[in-house]
Amino acid sequence: MLEGIIITAAVLAGVMVVVAAFASTRPDHFKIARSTTIAAPSAAIYPLIADLHRFNTWNPFALKDPYAKGHYEGPPNGVGAGYVFDGSKSGTGRIDVVDTKPDAAVIMRLLMTRPMAADNRIAFTLEPQGDATRIATRVTWAMEGAVPFVGKLVSLVLDCETMVGPDFEAGLASLKALAEGSAPLGPGRTAGGT
Repeated sequence: MLEGIIITAAVLAGVMVVVAAFASTRPDHFKIARSTTIAAPSAAIYPLIADLHRFNTWNPFALKDPYAKGHYEGPPNGVGAGYVFDGSKSGTGRIDVVDTKPDAAVIMRLLMTRPMAADNRIAFTLEPQGDATRIATRVTWAMEGAVPFVGKLVSLVLDCETMVGPDFEAGLASLKALAEGSAPLGPGRTAGGT
């Protein structure tokens, strides 16, 4: 009986060492990005990102946790704007706008404390597309950061692409619907893009 317990413990310890060794070979850094083309000028899209109040109207992470507690800090938009949140699905953390290029880019910092500590960089880039008669903007939502050992272990069964990719796609689809529904195109111009 005791011999069986010792053998089982040794096998389990060996499996744990192999799993830990394999996890340690995983990348130390991750980057995920999704893009879409929106039939609206970048000037109509930019405020939907740079203003965190408006950002949270289409942000899938905020929308899937409607009972999360949160509050805004700093200015209403642009550099220094922040949102602190605590939810059962969204976790606990804060997001801050750290840099902007009007109508071209919004850079944010996402600090998570739960379910796992993380310090990630989020970048939204807006690239004009189309021509004088067809307006469109290519929007890319990217996130990158370090992967701690616990994250490497989690990535053995569920990677960042699987966890976050569908949310980025859903968020960009919501942003697209919102921007295309509210974007003034001006005389002689039509919406373009896919």
